[in-house]
Amino acid sequence: MNRLISVGIATAIALTAGVATADNAEPSACAAPTALIRIEPALAHAAARIEQTKALTIVAVGSSSTQGSGASAPKFSYPSRLEADLKKRLPGIEIRVINRGKGGEDAAEELERLGRDVIAEHPDLVIWQVGTNAVLRRDDLEMDEVLLRRGVSLLKHSGADVVLMDMQYAPRIIERRSHAVMEQLIAEIAHHTGVGLFRRFALMQYWRAAQQPESAPMIGADGLHMTDAGYGCLAASLAEALALNWKAHRAAAEHTSNAAKIADLVRSGSAATGAR
Repeated sequence: MNRLISVGIATAIALTAGVATADNAEPSACAAPTALIRIEPALAHAAARIEQTKALTIVAVGSSSTQGSGASAPKFSYPSRLEADLKKRLPGIEIRVINRGKGGEDAAEELERLGRDVIAEHPDLVIWQVGTNAVLRRDDLEMDEVLLRRGVSLLKHSGADVVLMDMQYAPRIIERRSHAVMEQLIAEIAHHTGVGLFRRFALMQYWRAAQQPESAPMIGADGLHMTDAGYGCLAASLAEALALNWKAHRAAAEHTSNAAKIADLVRSGSAATGAR
């Protein structure tokens, strides 16, 4: 068995892994309905890289919860944990998750540096965590919509797949009246521009409702930044969401290929019958 086939089989097995878990949290603490973590539409560019067993570069851009504020060490930030989780799922494929988070930044600052900090890395996938600081600072989000659409267009033009990640579910966020507007705005932009959406706010809200009293808190004492446990579950769930997306893309591609083969056979049979 050659390397390409063996890696392909290993990848297929890894991509079918089930419930997301984190090393520093109970499996049940990270569990969530598949519908809640599903990312659509297909992230076709990254999926093609995986199918061809080529190196995969992911850039995570955003503010403090991408940088890892609240984590006990940089290795516990969500981008670092995501890289580790994806390497377990995709053995034999070189994976880099580059952390381009900067605490305190808003959409305007992030848009300004997308070219040099993100696109310059030639990513196959960009995960843009956005919205938190806007909600904390203002209620009028009209300009945020303009900036987000501009940023998504720029990233798509680079050829990378794009996933938007919305705010964390945290006390200081939910007390702001604009949080629901921002959550809806990010979802609408993802839908209208055809990029992925990772619903962190809804996911963390689900975890909060299902959390057992003895479970480690996912938000720190400041009421805003995530803890090691929170980042661990976030990374595990995001890895699961990406795996489900790539698996669905592979299944759809195989279905299309099989349908084309059947159509060719039907046409060939019709032609042969007509020639008699």
